[in-house]
Amino acid sequence: MLQFNKVSFSYPSADFDIFTNLNLNFGHGWTGIVGANGSGKTTLMLLAAGELKPGSGEVMHSGLITYCPQRTDSPGPSENSLFDPYNYNADRERLCSQFEIEPDWLERWQTLSQGEQKRIQIAAAISLNPDILLVDEPTNHLDTYSAQIIFDALSKFDGIGLLISHNRILLNELCNRIVFLDPPDCLVFNGNYQQALEQKTVTEAAQANKREILQRKASKLQSELYRRSKQAEKSEKKVSKKHVKRHDSDARAKINLAKLTGKDATDKNLAANMNRRVEKIHQEIDKTRVKKRYKLDFRLCGEKCRRDAVVTIKAQKLCMGPEKILELPEIIVSPEDRIGITGPNGSGKSTFIRHLLSQLTLPPEKVIYIPQEISIEESRRIMSKVLELPSDQLGELMSFVSCLGSIPARLKETDIPSPGEIRKLCLALGLLNQPWLIIMDEPTNHLDLPAIELLESALENVESSLILVSHDQRFLSGLVNRNLQITRQDSVNSLA
Repeated sequence: MLQFNKVSFSYPSADFDIFTNLNLNFGHGWTGIVGANGSGKTTLMLLAAGELKPGSGEVMHSGLITYCPQRTDSPGPSENSLFDPYNYNADRERLCSQFEIEPDWLERWQTLSQGEQKRIQIAAAISLNPDILLVDEPTNHLDTYSAQIIFDALSKFDGIGLLISHNRILLNELCNRIVFLDPPDCLVFNGNYQQALEQKTVTEAAQANKREILQRKASKLQSELYRRSKQAEKSEKKVSKKHVKRHDSDARAKINLAKLTGKDATDKNLAANMNRRVEKIHQEIDKTRVKKRYKLDFRLCGEKCRRDAVVTIKAQKLCMGPEKILELPEIIVSPEDRIGITGPNGSGKSTFIRHLLSQLTLPPEKVIYIPQEISIEESRRIMSKVLELPSDQLGELMSFVSCLGSIPARLKETDIPSPGEIRKLCLALGLLNQPWLIIMDEPTNHLDLPAIELLESALENVESSLILVSHDQRFLSGLVNRNLQITRQDSVNSLA
């Protein structure tokens, strides 16, 4: 059992509630938590896990809860327990085999790929046999093979599962219920992601139609209120003695009679009643909220590099760790190049990117580099840098972020933006300098679905050279004109 009962929550640094009187009841099976970056998905998970306490209301659960966060900065107790020889059992050996985890991975955690770290994290969580499993973005960084391993394991979990993901395939194949977070609204639908999205679309269309009908009705009532208010003004003037001569006793008597019989108040009362009807319908319109959907359309403002070559990499072999080598051919990146880099987890994609960055001779401000993960400390530094920008540059930056689906006012009030939002800020900061080269390692990680679609659309027309490392072939297919693939050959990986 996992229940949210009238839960309200806000962070101390914010002047708004992320959740207000939130009621949710999670049953067996997987529930997908979907929403834009910054909408409160991870906050919901932390409240469920007990790592955050609600401002009011309560979160109730029974049984063991295990939480797998987005980040894999360092191994926690459950990861260490997975490798503890004193806690050995057949189930853990089976999990390590299922997830293809090697015995020395814990010792060399910092040299593992993000995908390899994620496999350890998920396996360690499952090894605890939880009743409630909370998983935040499990397929970020994963190649297709690793993602299938994760899916197979999660699909066998028979407790209460909460899944945050922007992976439509995973949400469709794993979930039987979807929660859409769009503060202050929280919509819940049965079915997988596609089924829930269709229901949500119908609900929003009905809501929009209802609001439109109410607005037309309010407009008619407003016109009628104006007419009756004018009539009331005329009636009031008729019973006013201001313009009656002092000795005109007949006129004064008629006015007194009108006041005595209440005829003078008829039009005024009708106007007051109409005004109450108008106020009531406007209250109804306010309750019938329709989310404003911004047009996610802007042009990225990069420039074409003014050199003949952006960077030249000599043919060589790079050491990737014990008995592992990445073999590179000579690579010349031209100003027109839009390069996609692919390969399995741990094959050396990030190693190659780090080497490429060390060989760059471009002015630093002309390069945007967005790594797979950005640390909490670096996120704080970036946020401070953003808030120190001149007002005109801050406005331009926030317009980019807004087009990517985040709410600037809320973003400026947080000390640590979500991983998706910090990636948007990094991109926006770099764009202020008209970059010659944009390098993005797993660009779709942590981004919500509308932001991914926008980024894909915007990158199509950018004039900068592009280097994109991604497992998302659908994302790469329309963006690159050159592919570099890393293939494995025992201990030697080759980029070609």
